[in-house]
Amino acid sequence: MATKKEPLAFRMSPRNLDEFVGQEHIIGPNKLLNRMIKADKISSIIIYGPPGTGKTSIARIIANTTKSTFYKLNAVTAGVKDIKQVVEETQNAFLNPTGRSVLFIDEIHRFNKAQQDALLPHVEDGTVVLIGATTENPFFEVNKALISRSTVFMLEPLKNEHIIKIINMAVSDKERGLGALNINITEDAVLLLADMSGGDARIALNALELAVLTTDMNEDGVYIITPDVIMDCIQKKVIRFDKSSEQHYDNISAFIKSMRGSDPDATLLYLAKALYAGEDPEFLARRIMICASEDVGMANPNALILAVAATQAIHMIGMPEARILLSQAAVMVATSPKSNSSYKALDAALYDVEHKNTGEAPMHLRNAPAKGMESLGYGVGYKYAHDYPGNIVNDMEYMPEEMRGTYYYHPSANGYEARIKEWLEKRRKNKEN
Repeated sequence: MATKKEPLAFRMSPRNLDEFVGQEHIIGPNKLLNRMIKADKISSIIIYGPPGTGKTSIARIIANTTKSTFYKLNAVTAGVKDIKQVVEETQNAFLNPTGRSVLFIDEIHRFNKAQQDALLPHVEDGTVVLIGATTENPFFEVNKALISRSTVFMLEPLKNEHIIKIINMAVSDKERGLGALNINITEDAVLLLADMSGGDARIALNALELAVLTTDMNEDGVYIITPDVIMDCIQKKVIRFDKSSEQHYDNISAFIKSMRGSDPDATLLYLAKALYAGEDPEFLARRIMICASEDVGMANPNALILAVAATQAIHMIGMPEARILLSQAAVMVATSPKSNSSYKALDAALYDVEHKNTGEAPMHLRNAPAKGMESLGYGVGYKYAHDYPGNIVNDMEYMPEEMRGTYYYHPSANGYEARIKEWLEKRRKNKEN
């Protein structure tokens, strides 16, 4: 049982399904996990989601409701020996007549391959029902054999409405929360705390507890909690972003796809998230340069010029001003007409080089740097383009014999490339005639 010495976030952990807030998509009424817990028919599951969203709380609810023996290990400190001990006790008919137990492993992604492999046969034969909790994507971090024998439930950051409900429960609960104290937390302070917590109930409750502990009662014996007090306790809004974790890749993916999708507002949001979390501005600049060529391409060739200039200028300026250059370059890419024609053209040419006999450069295109090479045909018949009208030689073939008539570049009708399209169609038509 929780005591007042334990942190508020621990004391307010839900004891049953009725007290659980949020994650309605997996644990709401009639949802699979809800039915499994109520029927005490838990099969192996892996609960995946950001901190403070209810992973450990779900495990505690299962511990409170299951008739099976419940064990808890933390992957940071546990090893193969601990797993073997759980299995031995489970298989001991005197200690556990059912021959079955539920094993909760917190931070299961920290188990190495050998430790995960030690679990596998006992999960497979049903001796151990595994409940794994992880903040990392289990499809990358957990043994595929364990994944295939488990149901993966993905938790989402709590919504502001959920955080507000949890805060109000903590303020009013006299048994486990702060209800024994005369607390007056303003509506603006509650809204701010919910917004600043980043969907993490633990952060919200820790900040609330700190606010109360560091605030003096007024003359009426009331703790007045204002937005200023909350700001002082939480300091900086929490962003779910770790440069070494999946959030990094998710945010960068959204940033690139927003530029590609011509949404400057979403582009700026993901750029701001990355900068706020301390992302390397040079890394962001490289992503903008790639997008400027891959997705904008010849529809607006100036986009790449600006992206390169911004990247070079970042070296001279540094943060925080470098953010201005990143913003300009990212908005330029996002608002430019798009074409990946040149990118696709090269991929098509690379495919042919790898899979076909693409021949050799025609003899008339080859140089003859040494005396006597012309007698072998090197450079013979080459026509200098600038000696002809429009700087084009219509009867000059540049493709190898084996590849004549092959077109890789198909310009779009977007932006500057529309002019290229019109010009190239005429060029190819004249060449064919």
